[in-house]
Amino acid sequence: MKILLVCLAVMCLVSCRALPAKIFTFVQVCDPQLGFTEYEQDKASFRQAVRQINALRPELVVICGDMVNTADDRSYADFKEIANGLSMPYYCVPGNHDVGNEPTPASLQTYRQRLGQDYFVVEHKGTAFIFVNTQLWKNPVEGESEKQDTWLKKSLKEASAKGQPIFVVGHYPLFCKQADEPDEYMNLPKEKRAELLALFEHYQVAAVLGGHTHKVTQNPYNTIQMVNGETTSRNLDNRPLGFRVWHVREQASPRHEFVALEQPVSQN
Repeated sequence: MKILLVCLAVMCLVSCRALPAKIFTFVQVCDPQLGFTEYEQDKASFRQAVRQINALRPELVVICGDMVNTADDRSYADFKEIANGLSMPYYCVPGNHDVGNEPTPASLQTYRQRLGQDYFVVEHKGTAFIFVNTQLWKNPVEGESEKQDTWLKKSLKEASAKGQPIFVVGHYPLFCKQADEPDEYMNLPKEKRAELLALFEHYQVAAVLGGHTHKVTQNPYNTIQMVNGETTSRNLDNRPLGFRVWHVREQASPRHEFVALEQPVSQN
């Protein structure tokens, strides 16, 4: 009997080790945007966010664009100095302040030299994070936008074939209130929006994360969670500064909650 129990314990241990770990947390940071309010204040707020994130010990951090307000060497150096204080991997996508409201091949090249690729895939514990450059949909760049679209379809198809939960991480929300709302500064063009919504629904995307709005924008679309969260710079809806913690759960929809900065800086 004792030998049998030992064998069962060993079999259980081996079996448990063979199972992929699919339960983890990650953090969504929106618009650090150094210089959006007062430059040193924004740095202090972002630094405080890094301290609190390290204390929470998520497995990765996604930063949903607008890392800086003015895209120059100084602001990016300061952003990277603070972000590099994170004790876990972090991944960024560009916002309109990073590559311009009307991006150009030159502004895209400059961003890539400073922060790396503007669209890419990260796989973590059986989950696919698909990072996108929403500026290429807001104001298309010939040759660049088509290339991202081809890559996106391929990436979604590959992640779906692997049975991976999919998070799409960008900057702009697809829409602010209704999927068929008119085009405006805060959303993506209606025609492109419809194309992306159909694509995301087809591949059963779990959530679409972004920033840009400087207010909480939560718009579920059928089974897709769409969350543009609070910023670490300034919120236009009087919400406290902070970030969102996401919990990826096996065989359950991901959930998230807001974490406020412990030492909020005046937003006036």
